[in-house]
Amino acid sequence: MPRYQLTLAYDGTDFCGWQKQEPFDPPTVGKGSSPLALSVVGTIHHEGEARPRVQLRSVQQVVERAVREVVREPVQLVGASRTDAGVHALGQVAAFSCQPRSEEFAPVPEGDPSVPRGVGWPLSRGAERLCRALNGRLPDDVQVLGCQPVHHDFDPIRHPTSKAYSYTILECARGPHVMAPRALWDRRYVHEVWETLNLEAMNQAASLLVGEHDFAAFAAAGHGRLSTVRTVFSCSVREQPAPANALPGQGRRLRIEVSGNGFLYNMVRIIAGTLVEVGRGRLRPDDVAAALETKDRTQAGPTLAPTGLCLEWIKYPMATP
Repeated sequence: MPRYQLTLAYDGTDFCGWQKQEPFDPPTVGKGSSPLALSVVGTIHHEGEARPRVQLRSVQQVVERAVREVVREPVQLVGASRTDAGVHALGQVAAFSCQPRSEEFAPVPEGDPSVPRGVGWPLSRGAERLCRALNGRLPDDVQVLGCQPVHHDFDPIRHPTSKAYSYTILECARGPHVMAPRALWDRRYVHEVWETLNLEAMNQAASLLVGEHDFAAFAAAGHGRLSTVRTVFSCSVREQPAPANALPGQGRRLRIEVSGNGFLYNMVRIIAGTLVEVGRGRLRPDDVAAALETKDRTQAGPTLAPTGLCLEWIKYPMATP
């Protein structure tokens, strides 16, 4: 069976996250979430359940539906990273398998009901055509950037060697008592702060996170992992040029960039919250080292809103695809 790897980009604002969600009752909208991010797209009945479930709009659900429409069979799409509601992606990776036959390339015997006509996407049809077909069925806030055939046992969840995220911050202060314009055109993609941050102190703190550590202090409760030890390959903060459509007089945009072999639930948002607290002067770089040492969540900073977070890329061994 052909297996295909998809590289996806999406604006996460109006999704409940990557993963399909089918609760019994519609969730309430929490602080920092768009009402559309938890919008109900329908109901679904599962065999053996008396109550219908509510189907929420997720990236997995939207892309999987497009794949099913193209290959005309009930495939299962697996994604590498379970991004939360409001989190964006430039390099999410997903994969699915489908039948190797198609009416166009391998007509089935007439009258055989076990083999439906026109099913699957054979390798001979080409991954580029598959990419175009999928994009033609996706909404405006999701795109397939690339598609390639991979080995039948390729697992986007278990096989990554490294991942990278960014978190973008907009300073809305020009002085002690003067506020700069807030984000407008890119308000979905930045987190606003009301102080001028100390970039040097933030980078000092960021450098302490590099290496193999127990990141228990930087994980949300109920993260569900047996081990909280992770390796961060790089972590830095830099000033980012303002976009062409930035409002006049806006403050600096700071971009936190972090890569590692894996991340715990909310780990990057907690790292961002901790570095912002260091930039404000409420925490010192040494406090970051202490949080790593004690594994005490209360010694790290807050979990920032998902707005500024973006999954940048995921890398795999060359031999895996």
